[in-house]
This record gives sequence, C-alpha cells and structure tokens, in this order.
Amino acid sequence: MKSFKLEIVNPERVVVSEEVESVVLPAVDGFLGILRNHVPIFGGLDIGVIRYRKEGKSHTVACNLGVFEMRENTLRVLADTAERGEDIDVLRAQEAKKRAERRLQEKAQDLDYVRAELALKRAIARLKAAAGEGKGR
Repeated sequence: MKSFKLEIVNPERVVVSEEVESVVLPAVDGFLGILRNHVPIFGGLDIGVIRYRKEGKSHTVACNLGVFEMRENTLRVLADTAERGEDIDVLRAQEAKKRAERRLQEKAQDLDYVRAELALKRAIARLKAAAGEGKGR
C-alpha cells in the first residue's frame, strides 16, 4: 500500500482524516508535494488550496494560514480555516471576492490593504477548491 495518513484540522473540527496517495499543499515558500515516506518536514501553510488524491480521485480543501508537519507517514495540517471543496457555498465566496475587489479598487484612506488582499486571496482559494482546481494561485 502506497498511502499515508492525512489529517487536516481547523479550530472547530477535523476536516480530513484519511489514507491518501499524495498531497500538494500551499506552503509559504511555494507548493509542496508530499508522498509516502517523505522526509520529516515542518513548515508554514499559506492561503490556498490543498489537493490530495485518494483511490485515484482528486479532492480539494480551501485553507487559510497555519502549519503542517510530515512525520512517520502522517501529514498533519493545522489551519486557521479549512473547508472541503464540496462544502463551500459558492455564492457566498463569490460575494466575498466581489467585496474584497471593491474595497481594493476604492482605495479609501482608512483601508487596511493587507487585510483586503488576504480576504481576496481567501475568497479565490475557496472558489478554486469548490471548482476542484488544484492550484491555490
């Protein structure tokens, strides 16, 4: 068996706890691919889409900032938020994207640009995960 354990957890619940064949996740330094017997690694998780394969099928999870650790054939991802692609409310994510884009275009003096950009990035990741896309760009 060429699988390993994937656990994706947010502060509210365990989002994923499954045996998988591969994972691609958005690390702060770029996308990282994980397979069984990967060397131990610990890193920062970026906003984006985690893609994993289970029984030959691709699955997606939208995630926010957090950390991950691969050790002894178990990949643990602790994220501020994590949501399976199939559970995402697409209309709500589209509205969040439009709001963030509007804020950035208005260029108000009191606008927190970093916060608005992060909101846009989260909305885009949610839409990509809902569509089953694997890249969190």
